[in-house]
Amino acid sequence: MSSRVYALLAVVLAALFVLYNSVFIVREGNQAVVTRFGQIQRVVTEPGLNFKLPFSFAGADNIQVLPNRLLRLDLDNMRVQVSGGAFYIVDAFLVYRINNAARFRQAVSGSVDQAEQRLRNRFDAAVRRVYGLRNFESALSEERSQMMVEVRDQIRPDATQLGIDLVDVRIRRTDLTDDVSQQTYARMRAERLAEAERVRARGRVSAREIRAATDRSVSETVAGARRDAEVLQGEGEAERSSIFANAYQRDPEFFQFYRAMQAYRTALENGGTTMLLRPDSEFFRYFDNAGGPGTGAVANRVPPAVAPSAAPAAPPAAAAEPAPAPAN
Repeated sequence: MSSRVYALLAVVLAALFVLYNSVFIVREGNQAVVTRFGQIQRVVTEPGLNFKLPFSFAGADNIQVLPNRLLRLDLDNMRVQVSGGAFYIVDAFLVYRINNAARFRQAVSGSVDQAEQRLRNRFDAAVRRVYGLRNFESALSEERSQMMVEVRDQIRPDATQLGIDLVDVRIRRTDLTDDVSQQTYARMRAERLAEAERVRARGRVSAREIRAATDRSVSETVAGARRDAEVLQGEGEAERSSIFANAYQRDPEFFQFYRAMQAYRTALENGGTTMLLRPDSEFFRYFDNAGGPGTGAVANRVPPAVAPSAAPAAPPAAAAEPAPAPAN
């Protein structure tokens, strides 16, 4: 009885051992290559439970697990020379996926490290070639997107031979070396100074043009105003002369009297003025009631408010008496 139990137990253990060696699990993000006696039988890309022949140690089905997700390969601190001799420090990376596991195993024995080493060499050479075809300015311009496309296209044939799908290539950083940075800064500074001088020169030209136009406008405005002022002044003088002419025609004697009063006011309004005239001078004829002809007639025409002003006529006549003294 005990021998039967042991036999049954041995059979169960053997079955479990065979079952354990016949089952493998493909996890999410992985894929499996099933080989039998070194020959690829199939590739399992879907996650889940799968079966194979047991006894892999005897050369039966073996399982090689490979990544089935996006992988990244970085190149850092590459010293790259562009056309013209300048150098850049470049950081770049590429993204790839193993899309043909059978070819990948045949090319690099399924070694991701070996595949990345081959990709790294090809990636490095492609970046240097693409930068070498550009001049100094193009490497920092909008051509970077085109440069990344060119690098990807150069690497893709080799990646395809490895069973790899090259998804994308990106340039993360393009910096100048220290010596090139100083030269670039000096050149950019000189260019900016030259541009600033050109802007200032254009500003000075515009300022002169604006000033000239303004001065011309001011001159035209002032000339027009003076012309109008002279026209108005001429018209006013003509009107004034016309009024005087009409007044003279109406009463010549009163007009002469009025003009004489205006002359007195103009000549005597400054108290510091000294005049030496003869007492019987024509200039003072209206100060003497017994003066020249027509005086009585004019005096009779003067209104009462004006008549008293003739009374001070005697002092000027008296003040004229010392006149002979300077003659001696």
